[in-house]
Amino acid sequence: MTKIEKVLFTGKTHTTASQHTGASRGHEERLDLRLSAPGNDAHPQHVFEAADPHPTAEQLFAGAWSACLITAIGLAAKAKKVALPSDLALDIEIDLGMTGNAYFLGARIDVTMPGVARDVAEAVVHAADEMCPYSKATRGNIDVAINVI
Repeated sequence: MTKIEKVLFTGKTHTTASQHTGASRGHEERLDLRLSAPGNDAHPQHVFEAADPHPTAEQLFAGAWSACLITAIGLAAKAKKVALPSDLALDIEIDLGMTGNAYFLGARIDVTMPGVARDVAEAVVHAADEMCPYSKATRGNIDVAINVI
């Protein structure tokens, strides 16, 4: 697996969940379906108006992955009979970068599970990572670091 040498852009999301609601937001707290291509001045046909306040592909990917992973965490916790805290949260950062002349993705995932013993939280997150389709799709394909807080 190739590590990114130069990060060009990072898409960030913060996802929370409870029994009744869940939310995923880009770091600018906007939900919009328009895509943008940051720094793509060479191909203006791919740049949309007002691209900065709109989600990028990296933010959308982070949001979709976090929605799936937080659901998998709930399923894994239920299977292990672990009560999840109401302030469970995921912060996912997806980097778009380069190594040499090739483009790559990388991911950092921080799972915040206050009040749950670290070893228990790590076991739940590991089980969730094994079942989440986004985690399966990226495993071995991009550099992913998961940190349980």
